[in-house]
Amino acid sequence: MIEHYHKWYSQFFDRDFEMLVFGETGIPIIVFPSTLGRYYTPKDLGFIHSLQELINSNKIKVYCPDSIVNQTWLNFNISPEERIQNHLAYEQTIIKDVIEFAKYDTENEKVILCGYEFGAYYSLNLAFKYPDLVKGIYAFCGIYDMKQFILGHYDDEAYYNNPLDYIPNLNDPWYLDQIKDMSITIVTGNFDNHLDESKRISQILNQKKIGHTFAYIEGLGKNWDKAREVFQFYVSNL
Repeated sequence: MIEHYHKWYSQFFDRDFEMLVFGETGIPIIVFPSTLGRYYTPKDLGFIHSLQELINSNKIKVYCPDSIVNQTWLNFNISPEERIQNHLAYEQTIIKDVIEFAKYDTENEKVILCGYEFGAYYSLNLAFKYPDLVKGIYAFCGIYDMKQFILGHYDDEAYYNNPLDYIPNLNDPWYLDQIKDMSITIVTGNFDNHLDESKRISQILNQKKIGHTFAYIEGLGKNWDKAREVFQFYVSNL
């Protein structure tokens, strides 16, 4: 399996940024790390190996960008406003440096986003904010209520990065029509600490008549072996 390491300076976050890329060509899939994970975490946990057949047959090409959640939502040493601004800088790095590169690299117009926990949040939030860039998402055991990390602070930037708040009020056809064209999969399980948030997202999508798959898996959220098994099952059937 072909593997490449990329490192560059992000003008948006004013720091070096790292990423692993697997494969030669195919549908571009962005795999975000789990909470507090790094760009190498999906590989270390066996998630990338579980897709080896698809990668080696040039059906998909996988991009694993770094995560800086410890400098954004989970950095309680800075103000909530700073956490949100850092998140927006990370978001721009993903859009401009990762997604645009993946599109160019594979000659595809859109990408697929997936991840566990905060990786699921990044996948869903980016897809709904930038539906012209995304053809599908796989969100596993996602965290979707960002208000729990900003301690009472609330402004427009907080609102537009809190899916449980802004999606119910999303009525612009430019967004909704493209979102309804996406393949959306929301997966949770009985050991998911944020089970209720996945259920609420699914309920909101139903209310908005946005088609999606919602799956409740016994045992999911307990260990990474089960997580890897579920990840392989859904992503392999894209």
